[in-house]
Amino acid sequence: MASRSLNKVMLIGHLGKDAETRYTQSGTSVTSFTLATSRRSKNQQTGEWQEDTDWHDIVLWRAENLATYLQKGKQVYVEGRLQTRSWEDQSGNKRYRTEVIADPFGVILLSGRDGTGEAHSGSGNRPAAQGRPAAASGAGGDDLGGQGITDDDVPF
Repeated sequence: MASRSLNKVMLIGHLGKDAETRYTQSGTSVTSFTLATSRRSKNQQTGEWQEDTDWHDIVLWRAENLATYLQKGKQVYVEGRLQTRSWEDQSGNKRYRTEVIADPFGVILLSGRDGTGEAHSGSGNRPAAQGRPAAASGAGGDDLGGQGITDDDVPF
């Protein structure tokens, strides 16, 4: 019997620095950036609220167009999977790094530092719709509570 598992990550945070794009020997682009997420917790000793920040390494394949929008301080939504890679350093020590491998259309720019609502998605070839994505309707469009939304109503 095959075991079942789930490897899914969804994050909203701010870029710690501008994204960097490199190319493999075959010419495929690889964009990487760090994403900061914060959480609040109460200090058990002082009773005061404190904010703790975690840093996540994000890897995005074939997204050189989107990389131009991924600048320090911008808020983004990232959806993908965790992957751990290992290597030996120059001293012969085994090293590990866990990264979020973003889905092809799993990065959405939510806003800049000033709160502007820019939205860009995926490989950067087209802008994403702001807000919630429209659901594609079935035959007749009545599966959405009788709203009559058809494929012609989808904004992209």
